[in-house]
Amino acid sequence: MSLSIVTSVSPDSVVEIAPRGEIDVDTAHEVREAVAAVLTKGRPSRIELNMRLVTFIDSVGISAMVAGFQMAEVSGVKLLVTEPSRFVHRQLWVTGLLGLFGAPEPYFAGTAPATEVPTSGV
Repeated sequence: MSLSIVTSVSPDSVVEIAPRGEIDVDTAHEVREAVAAVLTKGRPSRIELNMRLVTFIDSVGISAMVAGFQMAEVSGVKLLVTEPSRFVHRQLWVTGLLGLFGAPEPYFAGTAPATEVPTSGV
């Protein structure tokens, strides 16, 4: 399976990088390059790496994420992972890197949080 990456910018200058597919030895450089491209264009308030549609990530992919984090850090920009798939969440947890990326909760496809967690007047 290949990897595609969509980058978008919100009005408050948060850049979201959303890879889709497998991040492995053949595609990991694309994630690192996407972060580098964002930082080359300017300094966003934050970079969010949305990992919801990532079906697989290996050690080379994790390494590319860490490299992206370090590039952002050097530029004074915070890089966080948002909505990691259960597989990505597990890999980050096992490697001890979940906290580095903001300790995001795993994304569960097909569930609506409003029906799972009762709201108390919020």
